Amino acid sequence: MARARIDDAAGRVAVRAALAALAGGTPASRDIRAQAVRYTLQLLAEQAEGNTLEVRVPPFGAVQCVAGPRHTRGTPPNVIETDAATWLALATGALPWADGLASGAIHASGARADLNGHVPVLPQP
Repeated sequence: MARARIDDAAGRVAVRAALAALAGGTPASRDIRAQAVRYTLQLLAEQAEGNTLEVRVPPFGAVQCVAGPRHTRGTPPNVIETDAATWLALATGALPWADGLASGAIHASGARADLNGHVPVLPQP
């Protein structure tokens, strides 16, 4: 059964609210952060269709994306994992992919674990 799609208007509101809270030095509510992360992951999956790479933002969500060899069982060979604040910065263009990797805020494993060219998914919300 497919997940319900997050409405674009609601998703953009959640992203703006989450970013505003982070800019103010406090995290947004868990519900706002969850909605913002899930919405931007949804956009990534729609814009980079495929099953080669798994992007995880615990505890809020994970998606498979990027065209290439399909992963079907066990631990995926290509995984990217990060926290919600880092993911939202990547997803909106506030943090370049290379800078996130260099800082250690993003954990990427596997030969295809690269989102360069796939982020931002929602520039300047």
